Amino acid sequence: MTVEIIIVLALLALAIVFFAMEWLPVDIITLSLLVALVVSGILTPAEAFSGFANEMVIILASVFVLSSAMLKSGVMDWLSDSIRRYGGRTETRAKGILLTITAATSAFLSNTVATAMLMPAVLRIARDAEASPSRFLMPVAYASILGGACTLIGTSTNIAGSAMAAQLGLQPFSMFEFLGIGLLMATSGIVWLVFFSNRLTPAHAPVEPGEEIGAQAYLSALVVPEGSRAEGRAIGALKLGTIGVTALSVVRAGKRLNPHHRRKLAGGDLLIVRAPRESLLRAEADLGLAIDASQHFSDRDVEHDEIAMAEAVLLAQSNLVGRTLKQLDFHRRYGVRVVAIHRPGHARPAKIENMRLQVGDVLLVQGAQQDLESLRGNRNLWGLLEVESRVLTHRQGAITVGTVLTAVMLGAWGVLPLSITLLSAAIALVMARFVTMEEAYRFIEWRLLVLIAGLTSFGGAMIETGAAMFLAELIVGVTLPFGVTVSMAAFALLTVLLTQPMSNAAAALTVIPVAAASAETLGVDARALVILVTLSASLSFITPLEPACLLVYGPGRYHFRDFVRAGLPLTVICLTLLLIFLPVFWPL
Repeated sequence: MTVEIIIVLALLALAIVFFAMEWLPVDIITLSLLVALVVSGILTPAEAFSGFANEMVIILASVFVLSSAMLKSGVMDWLSDSIRRYGGRTETRAKGILLTITAATSAFLSNTVATAMLMPAVLRIARDAEASPSRFLMPVAYASILGGACTLIGTSTNIAGSAMAAQLGLQPFSMFEFLGIGLLMATSGIVWLVFFSNRLTPAHAPVEPGEEIGAQAYLSALVVPEGSRAEGRAIGALKLGTIGVTALSVVRAGKRLNPHHRRKLAGGDLLIVRAPRESLLRAEADLGLAIDASQHFSDRDVEHDEIAMAEAVLLAQSNLVGRTLKQLDFHRRYGVRVVAIHRPGHARPAKIENMRLQVGDVLLVQGAQQDLESLRGNRNLWGLLEVESRVLTHRQGAITVGTVLTAVMLGAWGVLPLSITLLSAAIALVMARFVTMEEAYRFIEWRLLVLIAGLTSFGGAMIETGAAMFLAELIVGVTLPFGVTVSMAAFALLTVLLTQPMSNAAAALTVIPVAAASAETLGVDARALVILVTLSASLSFITPLEPACLLVYGPGRYHFRDFVRAGLPLTVICLTLLLIFLPVFWPL
């Protein structure tokens, strides 16, 4: 083992630890790897940054812009209406139609976007079928992951794998190269979810009339303004329960008091409550209470009718996790105020500005329309609810959809490179003002671009130094005596396991160089192994850490173990199909 191999493997181990522990943002970790490789003399600056010149970076950036245009086109609203119209009132039929449309949508939009946009329709379908929403939400997240594996642009993981294939001197993936095996896994997965997963998918709470996203109970604080209708009245006299508000505690002059129904409120009291969003708004309007955020609304004056509310969820790789709103100076950073926090299973009264944020927290935020809109492209906070903004007319929406489909087909048919067709479509929509430049830049997930570009270069370093071959020989040495299929299964399983602490793309880019280095020893095609690892990286079903799963975690009232129980059989099904049919589509 050479010194260079030791350095590269040490950096790889550190990267996996930092990715898993989330001590630093993923882009900082990735760029630090490149700096270390250059400083150690393993790579030249040109080699370290060669990943940023890969055309897959352009494809991914263009996909983000086109996805934003598709959202504004109204096509997702049309899909939601169609699902509700034809879903029927039986759980099996409704789930079958819902999952099929979700998978088809996710083949061209990101898993997270497809899941988030269809969630309101999902809850209405569950209500119509008189079934628990948890029976539907988890399968929808799984269907979006399955659909994303069908096309090159369906998930960033496929684009990342294609970039690494090019870095290794192999042919990049084509637009519909995965369609055959992707449809096989998606169809099998949907059949399993519709007919056989009910015993594994929990039914934590029945659907109640009118339940939608936003009906979950938030932890918030209501101030009793001086001279308000609530001042001097007993808590019981306010009849908070009739509007859906539960009093948890009263804070007076820094002291926490029991919210006894006979306790009279004084001006300046802070009433810590648990209530849905609409109930908080009714408490303001009907009782004269004020939602407290310990900050003024904005640094600039805005008209009252410009102020709106939206919900945003804290994602797994957010750098806000573990910090309080007070520490973050949240309002100054984002221009909006957090008025309430929903945390599944949390029932203790607390002032929200002192709560340490956790993955899966749903924040109810209030601010100017333009500030709320900016959250929709933020990697730390994912906007769940539609925020009022300029939408496209039906004619503009049709042009947008036609432009995107034309770009996809021209690239798939090889008329022009896919990077050129998608970039041209994005430029055309921006020039037509269907998407503003600000929206285009905001929807691009820059951290993901840096991650893919940087780890692509790091994968090249693993190949050049022999580190990939060293790891490949270890894995093959243990598994080859049991057959080539077992060795391939080991690479697939390793990838799936790494997707739990790491992002899917990072896991794929970590394992691909090792798998490719083992191709000669195994006597199989290196490109087939790259495809095996790339598709395996998309099978993140066994934990809720995949963003699409995290979006449904709170509204579905799931527990971590629910994903393990329901996702493990689906993972086994997909991995088995992948190992059986990979040689059929890509001869070894």
